[in-house]
Amino acid sequence: MVLPIIVALCSSLLIGLSVLLKPERVKFEIYPIVPIVGALVLAFSGSISFKTIFSKLTEPSAANPLKVVVLFISTSLISVFLDETGFFEALASFAAKKAGNSQFKIFFTFYITVSVLTVFTSNDIVILTFTPFILQFAKRAGIDPKPYVMAEFVAANTWSMLFLIGNPTNVYLTSAAGIDFFTYLSVMWLPTIFAGLCSLLALLILFCKKLKKPLDKSIIDIKLKDKPLAMLGVIVLGICTVTVAISSYMGLEMWYVSAISCAALYVVALIVYAVRKEKPIVVTGGIKRAPWQMAPLVIGMFVIVLALDLSGFTELCAKFFGDSNVILKYGITSALSANLLNNIPMSVLFASISSFAGESVRLGAVYATVIGSNIGAFFTPLGALAGLMFSSIVNKNGVKFTFADFCKYGFLPAVFSLFGALGGLMITL
Repeated sequence: MVLPIIVALCSSLLIGLSVLLKPERVKFEIYPIVPIVGALVLAFSGSISFKTIFSKLTEPSAANPLKVVVLFISTSLISVFLDETGFFEALASFAAKKAGNSQFKIFFTFYITVSVLTVFTSNDIVILTFTPFILQFAKRAGIDPKPYVMAEFVAANTWSMLFLIGNPTNVYLTSAAGIDFFTYLSVMWLPTIFAGLCSLLALLILFCKKLKKPLDKSIIDIKLKDKPLAMLGVIVLGICTVTVAISSYMGLEMWYVSAISCAALYVVALIVYAVRKEKPIVVTGGIKRAPWQMAPLVIGMFVIVLALDLSGFTELCAKFFGDSNVILKYGITSALSANLLNNIPMSVLFASISSFAGESVRLGAVYATVIGSNIGAFFTPLGALAGLMFSSIVNKNGVKFTFADFCKYGFLPAVFSLFGALGGLMITL
């Protein structure tokens, strides 16, 4: 049991450090390699056999990490495609212009826009897309960008709880527990609304004074780069979302639906470019920006947690949690653990731990962990990979935004929304 625990802790620590301390001259991401190395150490040491790894990666289970990876990457490819057409920036620009010169109106407009887009796309993609735009908008308007970037980050990681496709952690945890789209939605709609209202209240408490100043300068006007392809992307995204929602009633797996939708979008786009006799810049841009690093990260951590499972560690953790007050225990512990392990490794670990919980409380443990995996990202940048990349983008754009700043602005929304969501979950279950 000792070696798997050591490897799990070292892998989680090195994932965070490899993102925070990566030299600028290194062009590729280091953190996805870490869990793969950890998994190989465990395999060669005999803690888990290659035969066991292969059987788990090829079993026809909904929790198969390969299916989870395909689902997340294919939906992300659709979102990135839309971003490459200029859809998100044009929408943000349009929303900002409609809000006028009131910082409060612009703040609410950005919060609502990010929330809606996150529900139908992915929180990571929305954060990485909107952050540069908001920073440029604030610079041009001569205002402090911190209220806006924090509102964006908080909104994206709150409303990502509504649909299970909003965050890869949702996908993994619900797949492991065998929860379908509508079952998930029927439970999580109220916790998400509670969390959204609580986080918005916390943000207003933090930034009310800064938002009272009027906006004097003009808003950036951004147009769509490719209107036909943007419309195509929106249509495919809509069809994909609806089909994923009803896939369980059609006898289809969600990963299959999203993969087919993604492939169809990119093939049709290539045909459009061939007819135009142009270079497929949206297609190549989308493929380059897709989160391919998720594959080794999730698979490597899956193997490490599988070794912990075989050693009896995860069952021991489940016994420690017990079957009383599971919503509070799993919700708070998962949110805090995300900042020690990062939310994806934490979700893989807690999916295994919750499987040993008593049958009557197991679903409560899973949904509470979903909440913790999303809202845990507010406490520190280490809580989610998007948090680390978000902080990096802000600092690279000339805005001083330290680790301490993130913690200072994120703590109140985290506490408000975490307990709001867990309270909502207690009502729905």
